[in-house]
Amino acid sequence: MRRPCRCVKADARMEVMAETATVLLQGLLVTLQITAAAAAVGLVCAFAAGLAGHAPFRVLRWMALIYVELFRGTSALVQLFWFYFVLPFFGIDLGAMAAGIAALGLNAGAYGAEIVRGAMRAVPRGQRDAAAALNFSAWQTLRRVLLPQALLAMLPPFGNLTIELLKNSALVSLIAITELTFAAQVARSATLQSAYLYALVLVLYFAVALGITGVFRGLERTLKNRGAT
Repeated sequence: MRRPCRCVKADARMEVMAETATVLLQGLLVTLQITAAAAAVGLVCAFAAGLAGHAPFRVLRWMALIYVELFRGTSALVQLFWFYFVLPFFGIDLGAMAAGIAALGLNAGAYGAEIVRGAMRAVPRGQRDAAAALNFSAWQTLRRVLLPQALLAMLPPFGNLTIELLKNSALVSLIAITELTFAAQVARSATLQSAYLYALVLVLYFAVALGITGVFRGLERTLKNRGAT
């Protein structure tokens, strides 16, 4: 009579583990979606603000400076709450997912703008002088001379920033988005397997971060090979 009981318990455990795996995978998918979308927003903002910092117009330089200092100098969590809880009072209701992507993307873009600005300044002055001697326009100088050299210097810090963005994606759990960390909390409340679940979450975050590192190193090798040829 004990064998059926043991089988029932084993089946129940397997069912719980399967449900837990499903919840974590769904949370991981949401985390990847938020990270990718926020990285795209951050990349656009980083180049826009970083290049605006070199613009000949003072208005553009001041706008870039205000954006960078505002988002770097305030908490990412408070920014997230502003986008989700405060903007609706002004008639702007983004929804949880859009608010999370916007807040994280703009925050990452502010740090990315400094990466762009620093990499552009690192290009030797002689390169600009040579472009001017060849009668290159400002756009031609940027596209053919400055960016190809600056991009290689940008990639390592951009990779670090993307990994930081991945980890910051856990903040969106505070506005009721079931990403990986929140999914682990849901699974823990159902199974009480805290050590196992959070160890698994650490492994998943590490695996994704390792993948991001591999992508950026691959891009860096590609740019180096193109420059060598």
